[in-house]
Amino acid sequence: MWRWVRQQLGFDPPHQSDTRTIYIANRFPQNGLYTPQKFIDNRIISSKYTVWNFVPKNLFEQFRRVANFYFLIIFLVQLMIDTPTSPITSGLPLFFVITVTAIKQGYEDWLRHNSDNEVNGAPVYVVRSGGLVKTRSKNIRVGDIVRIAKDEIFPADLVLLSSDRPDGSCHITTASLDGETNLKTHVAVPETAALQTVANLDTLVAVIECQQPEADLYRFMGRMIITQQMEEIVRPLGPESLLLRGARLKNTKEIFGVAVYTGMETKMALNYKSKSQKRSAVEKSMNTFLIIYLIILISEAIISTILKYTWQTEEKWDEPWYNQKTEHQRNSSKILRFISDFLAFLVLYNFIIPISLYVTVEMQKFLGSFFIGWDLDLYHEESDQKAQVNTSDLNEELGQVEYVFTDKTGTLTENEMQFRECSINGIKYQEINGRLVSEGPTPDSSDGNLSYLSFSHLNNLPHLTSSSSFRTSPENETELIKEHDLFFKAVSLCHTVQISNVQTDGIGDGPWQASLAPSQLEYYASSPDEKALVEAAARIGIVFIGNYEETMEIKILGKLERYRLLHILEFDSDRRRMSVIVQAPSGEKFLFAKGAESSILPTCIGGEIEKTRIHVDEFALKGLRTLCMAYRQLTSKEYEVIDRRLFEARTALQQREEKLANAFQFIEKDLILLGATAVEDRLQDKVRETIEALRMAGIKVWVLTGDKHETAVSVSLSCGHFHRTMNILELINQKSDSECAEQLRQLARRITEDHVIQHGLVVDGTSLSLALREHEKLFMDVCRNCSAVLCCRMAPLQKAKVIRLIKISPEKPITLAVGDGANDVSMIQEAHVGIGIMGKEGRQAARNSDYAIARFKFLSKLLFVHGHFYYIRIATLVQYFFYKNVCFITPQFLYQFYCLFSQQTLYDSVYLTLYNICFTSLPILIYSLLEQHIDPHVLQNKPTLYRDISKNRQLSITNFLYWTILGFSHAFIFFYGSYFLMGKDISLLGNGQMFGNWTFGTLVFTVMLITVTVKMALETHFWTWINHLVTWGSIIFYFVFSLFYGGILWPFLGSQNMYFVFFQLLSSGSVWFAIILMVVICLFLDIVKKVFDRHFHPTNTEKAQLTETNPSIKCLDSLCCFSEGETACASVGRMLERVIGRCSPTHVSRLWSASDPFYTNDRSILTLSTMDSSTC
Repeated sequence: MWRWVRQQLGFDPPHQSDTRTIYIANRFPQNGLYTPQKFIDNRIISSKYTVWNFVPKNLFEQFRRVANFYFLIIFLVQLMIDTPTSPITSGLPLFFVITVTAIKQGYEDWLRHNSDNEVNGAPVYVVRSGGLVKTRSKNIRVGDIVRIAKDEIFPADLVLLSSDRPDGSCHITTASLDGETNLKTHVAVPETAALQTVANLDTLVAVIECQQPEADLYRFMGRMIITQQMEEIVRPLGPESLLLRGARLKNTKEIFGVAVYTGMETKMALNYKSKSQKRSAVEKSMNTFLIIYLIILISEAIISTILKYTWQTEEKWDEPWYNQKTEHQRNSSKILRFISDFLAFLVLYNFIIPISLYVTVEMQKFLGSFFIGWDLDLYHEESDQKAQVNTSDLNEELGQVEYVFTDKTGTLTENEMQFRECSINGIKYQEINGRLVSEGPTPDSSDGNLSYLSFSHLNNLPHLTSSSSFRTSPENETELIKEHDLFFKAVSLCHTVQISNVQTDGIGDGPWQASLAPSQLEYYASSPDEKALVEAAARIGIVFIGNYEETMEIKILGKLERYRLLHILEFDSDRRRMSVIVQAPSGEKFLFAKGAESSILPTCIGGEIEKTRIHVDEFALKGLRTLCMAYRQLTSKEYEVIDRRLFEARTALQQREEKLANAFQFIEKDLILLGATAVEDRLQDKVRETIEALRMAGIKVWVLTGDKHETAVSVSLSCGHFHRTMNILELINQKSDSECAEQLRQLARRITEDHVIQHGLVVDGTSLSLALREHEKLFMDVCRNCSAVLCCRMAPLQKAKVIRLIKISPEKPITLAVGDGANDVSMIQEAHVGIGIMGKEGRQAARNSDYAIARFKFLSKLLFVHGHFYYIRIATLVQYFFYKNVCFITPQFLYQFYCLFSQQTLYDSVYLTLYNICFTSLPILIYSLLEQHIDPHVLQNKPTLYRDISKNRQLSITNFLYWTILGFSHAFIFFYGSYFLMGKDISLLGNGQMFGNWTFGTLVFTVMLITVTVKMALETHFWTWINHLVTWGSIIFYFVFSLFYGGILWPFLGSQNMYFVFFQLLSSGSVWFAIILMVVICLFLDIVKKVFDRHFHPTNTEKAQLTETNPSIKCLDSLCCFSEGETACASVGRMLERVIGRCSPTHVSRLWSASDPFYTNDRSILTLSTMDSSTC
């Protein structure tokens, strides 16, 4: 019973076994002993709420926030005890915040419900009772046979049964799942491939046994047991048989498939799982400030309570004649009275905690994130892609980045591969105009002559052209031709390339002409490397035509050859290679293997291994991506053993991956090396400039790549990650912990002893594993002293581990990861900020990232402009909120000293309620959306300005204390200025009356409101009509509202303390004078401090603001330009000259010193020589 309840609540899945058994068409055994497994339906649920649980669930989530829960407690206290303010003063702001947040979340969930209903209600055709039945997608059950037509999307995870093709194959695209637009081929088992009609499928009796659902898109293990003529046939099922929900059928008229995973158990739905919540440094600072203000609040309440009872020790104040106590009050417990008074003071001062801060920050982040998508500078016209914001919670974190971790292929490079060179049988060739040109003489050619390899050699030696000097001696002729023949046949056959729009007539009658390519042959490949190699082979003369019924066809100079595809040994990141086993037209069986040289060369026992290794290293030094090709001829007996082992491994339900890995290792051995290929992946536009800018901004750049050491170093040098003058340190090929530790110590000594400004570190994956195992601290010490780090031969999880290591280091730096492929997802999710590049390796990285951009070069504007603006805006927003609430509630605290701590409120309850909601909310919100304290072009062109905001500098404890002290000082001026100027003056009102309590409080409130609004205006550098409207409009709205509120007797208000108060207040000329005087006094001190700070201790940003506003001033030093040794008086004189606009900079020379605000590691980038101030 308890398990059933847990299943209904969703805590336990309905299935408990490791595998699921699916009866196709739900034909269960008739013996009555079988209990079918229960599976979920096919509904997709992406929404969080239902009509019934929205209110309780949303309220629960909102009151988990400390501030919301705190105000709820205050509201309940006001309801339960006699407090000085109405419960409305706390309840209404809380209701407003809760309601706005609930509406926003409810609207987002309503959109999700609409999307779910559209998907779940889509029409589908299911085979039932011998015919096709039209139903809705949500009604599909596990075991149902579903028919899918061309260009339709699969509604569930299906195992392919048959298609309109005799071999049971079909083509699909998975662009919506992983972004790959290439056609992928899926095949049915032979026994079901022949069942192409509904009537035939109705006779099928079969059972599928497969693993339970998992999120991995590329992993599926199962088997199909087919009963034919009382005999059971077992066939293995793998990823090539599984059609994933969300994929689309292409180039195939129709298919039939059986549903194995439905609804929220499909692989697409399992990949919906939410990422771990990332919190920005600003949010953490905000929580710290809230705790500090909570301590201030409690302290004020305790002080007030103690002083109240101290005051009441005198009998005349304990029970004055005008306020006699009741008998109940005299006999009540003193402890309960103390607690009640403490809670009452807590309620009175509770507005020092800004409840509307959270909702304002949420609105600022949500609305502000649209500016990234709207930025045309982040729009890539060629691919028609704009920047995307997947989470708006980290906008300000873009301005705090200290480390950038980037992938290489597709991120720094274009991921557009072009075949450049190859090594065949120990001879290097370059491709020139569709022919391979030897870089050096062949073994039998005369020195100094170029050798050409044309594929007329492969069929008929007399067809050599006069331009060819490729010569072989008769005895070596056949062997050499065979090697070249096998090499390019391996290139043309060992791949998973697909073809669309095939028109093969006329292709292959000579070197492939580029003009024929688009119209007659179009290759699709999941890997750009494979596509480049197959296209290169076609240009040279061996053209891959396509796959037909387990047959691979190639044309060699018009001659068609058909190879039977026996097995594909799929690529995986552990082996780093793939292989195919084919049967040649002659009946010979070959294994062709392709992969990284580190995985191919150790398995080779023949061929020009050493020469090829040298050539591979030379290719890598040029920044080319290398692959090695090898083959093995199989005897009939060897193939039988291989075929049996592969069948056993692929049909295993337990430990299938381990068994397949062992089988692959057994097969891929004793290879003969054919050669190596080299393709170029050119750098993206402005990569070098972007990396240089990041370094000048004080950001350390690490490149994490899976490429080999030489290739990675070459690309790092070409993209500016490493400088030619940089001292390159290496931690590679370490075999043991002790060896790795000793090497790290040597590197640490070299860094200390070498008087080199910059060091770069290269580390490979195996050495990194050893370093992270027991020597993390030593490794981190070396890395921190290096300006650039390159990690090569990295596995995806190693990338994430490196970022994790930096994140938890003592400095706790903010990290950013950039990548474009599925192998980069782990590091993107691990970093504080994840950036996905919308490249050619799919969309997995972009989908799992926080932000997505089309090119690496856009990173500079994203950080230096948007990140800078977002951080400055939200830092000011947070501190301003606390400042204006200190200004608001401190006069209330001071007022208690003049009312015997009777808990009398200074402000009217309506003002208490509307202060944060209406009167002061819009100016700071608009500021936080539109403020540009410096021109965006200046920020992008001067990356060093990024250093001014690093390490959360604007929210440091110093700045926080300044804003807090400023708030307290302004509050003292409001209160005591009003008290001494107006409090006892009987001449203020025309009828000779003195100021009353509400008139005095309204005066304090008016001065405060104008001051905090004008203070916001002083912080604003970028004025638009919207800023003017909300800033001055807020003040005007307050005056209009107060006149309207106090000028009418509202029937629904029990008491109206403010009736005609505001009219009387404004009728006095002295009041207007006092308001202006106090506002000026408050802001004058702040202005003076800003002026002196800007001129005596300017930041780089303030210097840039000066040159921006006054282009004639070129010098970036403080106090204009002054020579060393100049007196302070002379400096002040120059400051005054500058202020009145008469600064005329003189030419002075100055050296960069260690005290300058630049990282010492970066001095090689900056000017080390003397500098002319007029051009600095």
